[in-house]
Amino acid sequence: MSKIQKAVSEIKSIEELANEDRWVNQVHPLVKLCVTILYIGTVVSFSKYNLSGLLVMAVYPVILFIMNDISVKDALWRMRVVLPLVCVAGIFNPFFDRQAVMTVGQIEITGGVISMLTLMLKGVFTVSASYLLIATTTIEKICCALEICHLPKSLVMQVWLIYRYISVLLAETQRVVQAYELRAPGQKGIHFKVWGSLMGRILLRSMDRAEVIYESMCLRGFDGVFRLKKEIRFCARDAVYLVLWIVIFAVLRYFAVGQMIGTMF
Repeated sequence: MSKIQKAVSEIKSIEELANEDRWVNQVHPLVKLCVTILYIGTVVSFSKYNLSGLLVMAVYPVILFIMNDISVKDALWRMRVVLPLVCVAGIFNPFFDRQAVMTVGQIEITGGVISMLTLMLKGVFTVSASYLLIATTTIEKICCALEICHLPKSLVMQVWLIYRYISVLLAETQRVVQAYELRAPGQKGIHFKVWGSLMGRILLRSMDRAEVIYESMCLRGFDGVFRLKKEIRFCARDAVYLVLWIVIFAVLRYFAVGQMIGTMF
């Protein structure tokens, strides 16, 4: 299986997770979107030296992974491209901040090391929260939540179409790459001299396919308005879910829960 086919397979796997009939999947998409944004904002608000306070924020992704029975191994594999990038953000902090802030045994821990770990954890938590939102909410429901937030309809439609037809673009790319490989047997990879022509070919094919898709949508009555198959209603379960996480985030943010747990052990 090629890399492109693997990418398409991973997209389908995430869609299957989002379409499963689980409790969290049935929560109103706007509630899950608000909780995700609130969680990311809370995580980012911690100071760069508050490592103990940030550690307890792992409760949100851990609970969602367990409740939805989502494989952590598969999640890390799908986030393999993004996680190293967010972890590199503070890798140079130990070289600039060398002042010792604590001692573990006979080893001095500098503020740069603490801030580096804090920035890495922030990146891991925020990316995990975004992944959990996608893995528990279909793209249609996410777009519905964005429309409720009064984002421009054209922007919401672009988000939906890009996600929905990314697999079509990957399939077109696979055909172009396969045609090149058949004309260059024994060659490993694509020679850099033909990168421009291949990208141009992919662009032209995608433009032709986009025109055909648009005409098909117009023939089926598309008028530029995004519509869900069924109405999503807000219920008491959604209110409980939202209020519960707001309370948990507030407690974890404004009380030294991490230090309390540390003193207990």
